Amino acid sequence: MKKEDLQELQDMANILRIDSIKATGVTKSGHPTSCGSIAEVMSSLFFHKSGIHFHPDQPDHFQNDRFILSKGHAAPILYAALARAGVFPQEELLSVRKKGALLQGHPVPSIPFVDVATGSLGMGLGFGAGMAYSSKYYDKIDNKIFVLMGDGEATEGSIWEAAAFASYYKLNNLIGIVDMNALGQSDPTMYGHNSKSYCSKFQAFGWETIPIDGHCCNAIVKALNIARNQKDKPTVLIIKTFKGKGFGTIIEGKEGWHGKALGG
Repeated sequence: MKKEDLQELQDMANILRIDSIKATGVTKSGHPTSCGSIAEVMSSLFFHKSGIHFHPDQPDHFQNDRFILSKGHAAPILYAALARAGVFPQEELLSVRKKGALLQGHPVPSIPFVDVATGSLGMGLGFGAGMAYSSKYYDKIDNKIFVLMGDGEATEGSIWEAAAFASYYKLNNLIGIVDMNALGQSDPTMYGHNSKSYCSKFQAFGWETIPIDGHCCNAIVKALNIARNQKDKPTVLIIKTFKGKGFGTIIEGKEGWHGKALGG
């Protein structure tokens, strides 16, 4: 990957962080630190050819790749990515969580390029598996379904039911991403930064697993390329990240900042 291309992705990641802080600062509510941990992966997904292939001006296009933000509380960074990609005006970001606004606290299907609501954790992988099954066996189109999950929700049984389903039906068009930032709403997550634990579980369900540094765009792009070319099984990226990455040492990787807006 060219150095200048890598720098562009990193720059975009930081822009998305700033957008997330601004979007949650208007109503002084939301989850900017949960956005900070996934900035690099969102930049790589939406602004590199290894990521999501879609028509920004046609978010409902039949052959678009699909993206599900299972950790729906990180919605501001999804909205920032969609706005920067040209799906809707960037000015919309300053209306997040306002009454009657298009952009709500969690993704809902009234928002362009959002297919399912993900306010309840643990649901996204099941939605994604169903969509991947439909694309592969009914629609017979070669699109990819991306599902970004939190490590906290990876303790939900629904995640593993979906993992078993996806493996059984060889859903190679399904690409999962686990944001292993090691912090839940009020406590550290069960397995912290132990990527081997997550990998072994997904491997037991028949998935290809790729553990990487979630703040390295180069590693993310390489992993996405591998996942896109998988032939007979679903793939999951286990990305090691830090909650509130880029927000300073007082916040980054520290407890007590979940769901707190930053700035004035």
